[in-house]
Amino acid sequence: MRKKIVAGNWKMNLDKNQALALTNDLVDTLGDLPEHQRVMVCPPSIHLSSVVEVASGSKGLEVGGQNMHQAGSGAYTGEISGAMLKSYGVNSVLLGHSERRAYFHEDNSLLREKVDAALAMGIEVIYCFGEILEERENETHFDVVSSQLKEALFHLEASQWNGVVLAYEPVWAIGTGRTASPEQAQEMHAHIRSVLTDTYGTECADGVSILYGGSVKPDNAKEIFSQPDVDGGLIGGASLKTEDFMAIVAAMS
Repeated sequence: MRKKIVAGNWKMNLDKNQALALTNDLVDTLGDLPEHQRVMVCPPSIHLSSVVEVASGSKGLEVGGQNMHQAGSGAYTGEISGAMLKSYGVNSVLLGHSERRAYFHEDNSLLREKVDAALAMGIEVIYCFGEILEERENETHFDVVSSQLKEALFHLEASQWNGVVLAYEPVWAIGTGRTASPEQAQEMHAHIRSVLTDTYGTECADGVSILYGGSVKPDNAKEIFSQPDVDGGLIGGASLKTEDFMAIVAAMS
């Protein structure tokens, strides 16, 4: 049975004291989770050590990284390796987030290398992907999403998908004032699972958690999460407030 997951991406927000206060609030509020549910936060790398230490007091709160370099070490000023993440007890990482693609020009070829590096280190990959507004409007969104999957992930063996979570981001619906309906989310998630099925078979495809990353908020989380192929959410702004984030967690079934 695939897991239901809510992961909070803090992006480049919160100073140290704010990060610790939020983590403490989440630890105090979260409590025990059902076996089929996971809750995670992905703070800026400078906060990982402190957040991991606080989260260790929780039975349910996991901590992930926002990015990692494909090389194990070397002259890559400002970058973070998989070994560094692991050394702090961080066992999951976001790769391919729409902002990394747009602002830092990460493409599917580079992400393929990053995916391989993470999995080789035993780090779970939360692979982010999705179409921009122009691609949605010209009706190439299914092809774009299929390519983002195939070019970065479809060299993997079926067994390696145990270490991969997918996070679909309709980039056109994030911070633009436009919204994707639960039906649109389900339509794309079903397409993603069908693409997986075509290559890896039903058993593998049915075991992969696919998160939705299109501006999930407390007032729409329940309806989005109730869609049959939506297995939770990658949460941005709403993950920075305990009350909002926990309301979204509560919307998981």
